[in-house]
Amino acid sequence: MSQFVVVIPSRFASQRLPGKPLRQLAGKPMLQHVYERAMESGADHVIVATDDERIVKAARNFGADVCMTSNKHQSGTDRIAEVCALQEWTDNQIVVNLQGDEPMMPAQLIRQCAALLDDDEADLATLASPFESVDDFRNPNIVKVVADDDDFALYFSRSTIPYSRQSDTDVLALETARQHHGVYAYRVQTLRRIVSAPQSHLEKCEQLEQLRALGLGLRIKIGLPSMRPGSGIDTEEDLKAAESLMQAASNDLRLT
Repeated sequence: MSQFVVVIPSRFASQRLPGKPLRQLAGKPMLQHVYERAMESGADHVIVATDDERIVKAARNFGADVCMTSNKHQSGTDRIAEVCALQEWTDNQIVVNLQGDEPMMPAQLIRQCAALLDDDEADLATLASPFESVDDFRNPNIVKVVADDDDFALYFSRSTIPYSRQSDTDVLALETARQHHGVYAYRVQTLRRIVSAPQSHLEKCEQLEQLRALGLGLRIKIGLPSMRPGSGIDTEEDLKAAESLMQAASNDLRLT
């Protein structure tokens, strides 16, 4: 497997959960959980990328390497591209984009995502699991992906894709689409190409950055995670659910 680095883009502002990266979760800032999973992944280097001094201070307090970036970035991808330039990483360096609101992304999946780029035909890589319920499939906040027979993405959408004409249910579509997880791996040269391109119409419509990559003709390898990751944190309800899951996991460990 090729060597890789992890960059965790983190911003303080969040409409649905203000101060999200520094919200307490199981006795630690959420960002610290993400950083610890990244450190366990076998990455050569883990960097928190932010434009907020509050995040800088908190991250350094728990021992993270921090890169201060511009406050003009429109996305985490843009922020990571600046980190790559500041670090002077080579074109072929593999970078994993691990979102700062993914505290329950297991370390082994971060490593698995990076390993997908051992396929020379892949420009980017990400992970997606089968859907657990029809409600999740119909939820526009949960991104769907459909892939070809070689597990390269055909399309990502917030809508229910593919449309099934076989019945009044979504059963066939549910068996075809997968639930996308918010972790990506790419080489630096691919990242530069993405951030230098304008937003595509598809990206603007769906508000999904990965559609810019597809529009450029880049190939995104979809991996089936070796275990199902926990959900990302977007709301107070998500935070409470994650707290309960972590507490239950901690109790199970004490009982063994």
